[in-house]
Amino acid sequence: MKILAAALLATLAGIAGTSAAFAVEPVPGSITYGGAQPRLEQAPAGSNFFHTFHLNGSEVHEIYKVNADRSVSIVSRSVSNSD
Repeated sequence: MKILAAALLATLAGIAGTSAAFAVEPVPGSITYGGAQPRLEQAPAGSNFFHTFHLNGSEVHEIYKVNADRSVSIVSRSVSNSD
């Protein structure tokens, strides 16, 4: 079920794109927090990957997109309680 939900989120993230109207700002724990701009040398441009971390007692799930220049952008974030 989690795989299906992740696939659905990836599809929705692809539809939303990275338009400024849908921009997701980094938070502490995000890969791009504090202005970091990692570059992925082997990941295909346009591919998505997931990042999960904990923030203030909540579990945070982010979806990133690999841009044409190999930098990454957050396209989606969801937060759930870790209870």
